[in-house]
Amino acid sequence: MDEARLKESFARIAVYGDEVPLFFYSHLFLGHPELRDMFPISMAHQRDRLVNALGRIVADVSSQESLVAYLQGLGRDHRKFGTLAQHYPAVGASLLATLAHFNGAAWTQELANDWSEAYGLIAKVMTDAAARDELNSNPAWWDAAVVGCERRTLDVSVLRVAPERPLPYVPGQSVAVEFERRPRVWRFYSPANAPRADGTIDFHVRLIDGGAVSPALARRAGAGSRLRLGAPVGTLALNTASRRPLLLAGGSTGLAPLKAIAEQVAMLPDPPRTTLVFGVRWSTDLYDLPDLEKMAVECPWLTVVPAVSDEPGFHGERGTVADVVRRLPHVSAHDAYVCGSSAMVAATVGSLESLGLPEHQIHVEDYGWSER
Repeated sequence: MDEARLKESFARIAVYGDEVPLFFYSHLFLGHPELRDMFPISMAHQRDRLVNALGRIVADVSSQESLVAYLQGLGRDHRKFGTLAQHYPAVGASLLATLAHFNGAAWTQELANDWSEAYGLIAKVMTDAAARDELNSNPAWWDAAVVGCERRTLDVSVLRVAPERPLPYVPGQSVAVEFERRPRVWRFYSPANAPRADGTIDFHVRLIDGGAVSPALARRAGAGSRLRLGAPVGTLALNTASRRPLLLAGGSTGLAPLKAIAEQVAMLPDPPRTTLVFGVRWSTDLYDLPDLEKMAVECPWLTVVPAVSDEPGFHGERGTVADVVRRLPHVSAHDAYVCGSSAMVAATVGSLESLGLPEHQIHVEDYGWSER
């Protein structure tokens, strides 16, 4: 399997944009119409997820540990759709047909063999993870109810959710959420708290114009609303073996997994010095600042830095998260955890690297793929 050929062939098809998933799902559903009911009525968001997942896989193809962890999470998560091992060959055939169609004359037998081998490995890792998950008696999803809903700003709400059985997750991970008013449409949200004794989970939900789930959750979910939660996914997790100070940098609701990590740090016998940068455009968007300031009072090792980018009169740190990070002292000595939109993550990582922070000390979660 030639990694360079895989990346080159994916780059060739990526320029076709929405045509790629449209061709893929048309091929899949025409050949296997019985699979259509596993997907939402509107496929617009699902098409984006396919391309993003393929892009992530191709980008990480040379990083075996990261890729395997990602695929294992996907395999466990796909159980919520009713995905079975016997479904994977049909998906693989449609994927190869799609790649062949958009690569045109560049599609060779060698390239077909590369992608066939790659997909075989992908399917094996995913199905093995799903099988182990089932063997461990983990459900395909967790039924849950909203037990609290607080509108913090015009576009951000905080939901407290109670699963009917404990959902095991690591701070920093995300779970897919399906709202009863949007059946078969799942969106990922990160728990904003470390696991609690009562099992409740807080989700920070930002209303996204045109979003398939967030407007319904932010505006119509209330006490008693029913949800389903998927298996935890993601590799943004605290490195408890490191004794370096921590930098947690979040934009808007990218704060959620970082707040969960901060709660986890509070449980350590000797918490490291931690700086949490919470970046927004306007001071009215600092939806969780009172909770963070209370945590900072209770935890002397924690420094909270609110940052506002678009409000000249703000009395505090001005600029984007990337700007504020560049002004912090001794950043290269930290372990950094970054979460937010694609643009925010890219800019902040660029700042960290320019300050000399090694790549292995930078951990990211990109929220750009979640709703769009």
